[in-house]
Amino acid sequence: MAERSLRDAATVTLGETPLTRIGLGTNRLTNTPQNVAFVQEAVAAGVNFIDTAHTYAGGQSEETIGAALSPVPEGCVVATKGGYRDGRPKVLRAEIEESLRRLRTDTIGLYYLHKPDPETPLEDSLAVINENGEQGRIRHAGVSNVSVEQVERARQVVPIAAVQNHYNLAERTDDDVVDYCAGNGIVFVPYFPLRAGVGSTAAEIAERHGATPAQIALAWLLRRSPTTLPIPGTLSIEHLKENLGALEIELTDDEFEALR
Repeated sequence: MAERSLRDAATVTLGETPLTRIGLGTNRLTNTPQNVAFVQEAVAAGVNFIDTAHTYAGGQSEETIGAALSPVPEGCVVATKGGYRDGRPKVLRAEIEESLRRLRTDTIGLYYLHKPDPETPLEDSLAVINENGEQGRIRHAGVSNVSVEQVERARQVVPIAAVQNHYNLAERTDDDVVDYCAGNGIVFVPYFPLRAGVGSTAAEIAERHGATPAQIALAWLLRRSPTTLPIPGTLSIEHLKENLGALEIELTDDEFEALR
């Protein structure tokens, strides 16, 4: 849930942990010394929410984060996901074991069901995440690629701390999910927050703020809801710092509505 009003909030809380409202997506993170150093630099620069998944870079994303951050620094959350291709309980149990090993940790800060499996009841998949939470191996649970109805079903099985869906300036199919999360104190993590092209309006607003259009797109997401935490992906510390600069941009009401 949000710590402060939207206009001045640079953090959102996950459980008891305040998180900087720009995270790091790592779907292209391969296990190289340069990328291990990059993850460490990202945390030093102020990022304390890092998003990965069992499938990312064939497992190398988790391995890189494990090499860079084991043990995970106090106040930093590493989130990962499982069940992308198969949500059966036996598959999820195996993927959780592998994620724990790759991340070099005994406890995953946030674990999402990557997407509902049409062949497996949602409740059966989430029961495995709940079971691991009760064992202390998962601190917080989340769901990804879901509707409001699926979030509500999920909450009957395990407390849901975060929802991750595709959402950005151009892709707003899940407006209802964003609003549901805001109303229920659930962190909403938009993935591909910069995947959409930004138009002339964003470019004009960026010029007024001395910012880049990408920063304006992120600032819009931050303004859209007090519980949003975008996770733009990058392998560049310069780009990462540019993304963090969006936290300093306050859009006016007129600018927000013009983009909307």
